[in-house]
Amino acid sequence: QVRLVESGGGLVQAGGSLRLSCAASGRTFSSYYMGWFRQTPGKEREFVAAKRWSDGSTYYADSVKGRFTISRDNAKNTVYLQMNSLKPEDTAVYYCAASLSPRIRERGSYDYWGQGTQVTVSS
Repeated sequence: QVRLVESGGGLVQAGGSLRLSCAASGRTFSSYYMGWFRQTPGKEREFVAAKRWSDGSTYYADSVKGRFTISRDNAKNTVYLQMNSLKPEDTAVYYCAASLSPRIRERGSYDYWGQGTQVTVSS
């Protein structure tokens, strides 16, 4: 059974940092792209960042480029999202996901999803 479990969300002031974790289990993810998406009420789930597990290639949404960093720990089968210089508009539920497709910016390309973790940035 494939599981993606996010953790690390919380409340932080604008300008602060958080690190989200996504622990993956249940299969080998070496062929997958691991992505982070976020969603606020009434809006579509939007792409934030992705990393190709095999070669470490990274991809970012323009809105987070330069502030967020996606990384992985192969030994722990875990993907991280380091979020710096947080803004109130970063407030959302953040989801981890896994995709075999290189169309990593499209949420429909993802095969597996975590349950989400809330990030709230106060002004």
